[in-house]
Amino acid sequence: MKIKKLLSYEWDAIAGILAAVVGIILHLLHVVDERVILPIVLALMALLFINFMRHTRNNELTAEEVKRTGHTVRRIQAAIKLPDIVLIGPRHLRSVNEQFARDMSGDAIWFNVCLSMYRPQPLFDTLLRPAIENSMVRSIQFVLDESQKELWEGIVQPKIAVCTGHTKVREPRWCKLSKNISFILADNQQSGGTEALLSFWDEPFMAQSTSRDIPRYIFHVQKNSELLTHLADLERNYRNS
Repeated sequence: MKIKKLLSYEWDAIAGILAAVVGIILHLLHVVDERVILPIVLALMALLFINFMRHTRNNELTAEEVKRTGHTVRRIQAAIKLPDIVLIGPRHLRSVNEQFARDMSGDAIWFNVCLSMYRPQPLFDTLLRPAIENSMVRSIQFVLDESQKELWEGIVQPKIAVCTGHTKVREPRWCKLSKNISFILADNQQSGGTEALLSFWDEPFMAQSTSRDIPRYIFHVQKNSELLTHLADLERNYRNS
């Protein structure tokens, strides 16, 4: 390590400086005259110039290497394709739902969701209230199966009525939904595109209990996914039927 450290020193520059110092001292002591000092000074200037040119070339090589590395990184980034759909497990369900509700904007669609999961007040406050009180959300439209009317009128609607911004929640569109698919569809402020939270009513995606069905796994559909078009068409078909 010591040898490596010694080799890293600029010995040519050090030797030149020492020669100049010795020459000046000898001249002050009148040991040598200007005719001896002048070649030393010129040699020192030449040495420093050569040292400067070497460092300049090294800097140019470093800049070229940095530029090549930058191009390589950009090619790698361009080749990396973000996933269209991300699976969300039980440990992150609540946090992802809450963040999705806080980031959404525009007109939001709740399609075929299970209203029983909003029965406990803490779940309602985490999963639905943030969207209702989100000032960037213009409207919330539920598309629900007719079998959930009692839950809507007796449990969910009274909770919505006490939320700030409750007027943006439109009267649900009641349909006969035979699909086991459920999703929330809305624009996302962070990504700048439409995204969705997609779930299914069957095992293993839904945990069934005596009181309510609870989502166990959901899919976060990203803005570039082709699946979004299908979800929007599915909701549109029920709206126009």
